Amino acid sequence: MPVLYHHPISTTSRFIRLVLAEYGYQVELIEEQPWDKRRDFLALNPAGTLPVYVDDSMRALCGATVISEYLDETHGVLKRDRRLLAEDPFQRAEIRRLTEWFLQKMEQDVTRPLARERVFKLQMTSEQGGGAPDSKVLRTARNNIRQHMRYLSWLAGSRQWLAGERLSYADLAAAAAVSVLDYLGEIDWSESPVAKDWYQRLKSRPSFRPMLNDRVRGLTPVSHYADLDF
Repeated sequence: MPVLYHHPISTTSRFIRLVLAEYGYQVELIEEQPWDKRRDFLALNPAGTLPVYVDDSMRALCGATVISEYLDETHGVLKRDRRLLAEDPFQRAEIRRLTEWFLQKMEQDVTRPLARERVFKLQMTSEQGGGAPDSKVLRTARNNIRQHMRYLSWLAGSRQWLAGERLSYADLAAAAAVSVLDYLGEIDWSESPVAKDWYQRLKSRPSFRPMLNDRVRGLTPVSHYADLDF
């Protein structure tokens, strides 16, 4: 069985988990703490980053973009109207743009700083960079949330799905980022009703349900995290 090295509070890991589930892949999940720099993990991915997908032939694919493109080329093209990357070149470009926005721009501005300060640093030793959260970093990241939620709300309100008429990688990337923030209780949903409606549709999909059972040692999710109607 293929293996996915992941972390439950990693946006890119969650994105690939959603893609695999939407395409019906069965994988073994192995939780990895990349700051431990395990020799066996670095042998798979010298960059030491998540996620890493290892297929049945023990070949490793590293990084969300690489893995998602591989899955589209080997599996998505067979899915016709359920393909998560469109056939039209311009539409593919728009899906890639938005996927990059949520996995890179939002990750840099919001998700990664909050995850690092509130989760990862608690799991790290002091030598690895662990310790108390940096209040300045938290404040800056939280100030950026509203801008990103406004953009998400605009996309959700002007299109059937974020990149157009069909569910795509863009929706899964956004849902991966939002689900991390929602776990941490960082989103005020009363300010983003349109984005909330979109997120409820994603949460109700079978592919999403395993993530609603995710728990991080020492950090209980917000009370509505697993609720489909919240």
